Amino acid sequence: MAELHTDRLVLRRWQESDLEPWAAMNADPEVRKHLGDLLTRAQSDASVAQFQADFAQRGYGWWAVELQATGEFLGFAGLDRVDDGMPFTGVEIGWRLARAAWGHGYATEAALAGLSFGFETLELPEILAVTTATNLRSQAVMRRIGMTRDPADDFDDPTATEGPLRPNVLYRIARGERV
Repeated sequence: MAELHTDRLVLRRWQESDLEPWAAMNADPEVRKHLGDLLTRAQSDASVAQFQADFAQRGYGWWAVELQATGEFLGFAGLDRVDDGMPFTGVEIGWRLARAAWGHGYATEAALAGLSFGFETLELPEILAVTTATNLRSQAVMRRIGMTRDPADDFDDPTATEGPLRPNVLYRIARGERV
């Protein structure tokens, strides 16, 4: 499994030491604002077990992101198959960082590494990104990494109840469109 390096970050497999800060992120209402309910420690730990299983099965998924200079766990970034039941298929890119890591360009840096891996190593023809219509910070990252949105692709998340998490936007980038 590839470990990805950027100027400031390491995208790597998950370690036992990541569980506690990951659980703290999943218990932070600001971090979860566009994602839904807070996660218990057991749910958070189970998500890491699933991330590890996905990597073992297909060789990619959600990497843990750490700051190269200090080894501090910042969150996750990577690629995953679009969930069943969505009105589209493919591979999506995503990221989730601890609040203290917001505003430093880490999401953009990690996402660019994920795009490179997806296009160069996995040879994907296209990569998608999805977020709630109200998640303007993530949409800004999507635009910074060269993704574009066609409002005709916007959709209501079939897994979300009525409310602010239901309306979603879809961004895309094809292999030849990289920034």
